[in-house]
Amino acid sequence: MTSSNCEVNHAEKQALFEEQTLKINEVRGSLGPLSGKSALYCSDASIARYLIARNWNVKKATKMLKETLKWRAEYKPDEIRWDEVAHEAETGKIYRANYRDKTGRSVLVMRPGRQNTKSTKGQIQYLVYCMENAILNLPPGQDQMVWLIDFEGFNLSHISVKVTKETAHVLQSHYPERLGVAILYNPPKFFESFWIVVKPFLEPKTYRKVKFAYSDDQNTKGIMEDLFKMDELESCFGGNNQTTFEFNDYGARMREDDKKMPLFWSPENNMAATQDYVMANGSLHSSNSEADLEPEEEENRNEAVKQEEDSGKLNGSGTSLSAKQ
Repeated sequence: MTSSNCEVNHAEKQALFEEQTLKINEVRGSLGPLSGKSALYCSDASIARYLIARNWNVKKATKMLKETLKWRAEYKPDEIRWDEVAHEAETGKIYRANYRDKTGRSVLVMRPGRQNTKSTKGQIQYLVYCMENAILNLPPGQDQMVWLIDFEGFNLSHISVKVTKETAHVLQSHYPERLGVAILYNPPKFFESFWIVVKPFLEPKTYRKVKFAYSDDQNTKGIMEDLFKMDELESCFGGNNQTTFEFNDYGARMREDDKKMPLFWSPENNMAATQDYVMANGSLHSSNSEADLEPEEEENRNEAVKQEEDSGKLNGSGTSLSAKQ
């Protein structure tokens, strides 16, 4: 590439960055005066995540962000503490790994086959706690996480469309652009039918981040080696780390993190409030995305999913996924 081409490319990126910055400021102006945790939450980087989720549509991003601020004020996710949710964690069904991926993203390990409770409310509360903890432990300059989902021991009794739908809602509505990639490791054959039902709950931007991985697939090893240091990655995901989840040790880690959370959301923590927006590669508008579905479109989508569920697509039959190929 010639120097003149580089200069043009740089000028285009600079113009795009300025346009995006203007949109961030538009959203901030539409929100009006903010105080307390809401002011800390609405950094430039945070506002940008909502704009990206809504394809840089200021009106839709503002609406989405206002709904999150209302949800955070009522649900108080940053005030959930380990002792409130510890019973959900006893089997190690979700936990934050003590390593990150090569880009510094926090790693949440999920084992749906170890589900130990029936309460959707309790399960979502624990998921939210884990999300907040993963964000707390992100290094400066990184704002995403990785989900590693191990399907060992998973069977039909563990399937819950209700919990899956609520999980998708919380993730997509209140933690936009926080998920970098979700790796589904060794999902059983019958999961294919469930995936057909679940997929409509997910915005295209979300389900494109979902990767199927299999221990007997040569491509999987390469994917995991690209993402992780193999000496840190747990052996159940093809790594060399033989350590396993230990409830008491993990609880001690979480209690220490709980002590850090009030400072993280205090006015003294300028890092949260002043986190700058860094433009990633890509354009101002994302094509073929349904992330900005209108309410009536979303209602129609949900109705279609309900019909699929009622028609019995959870019976283990269904079309084969090509993810393993």
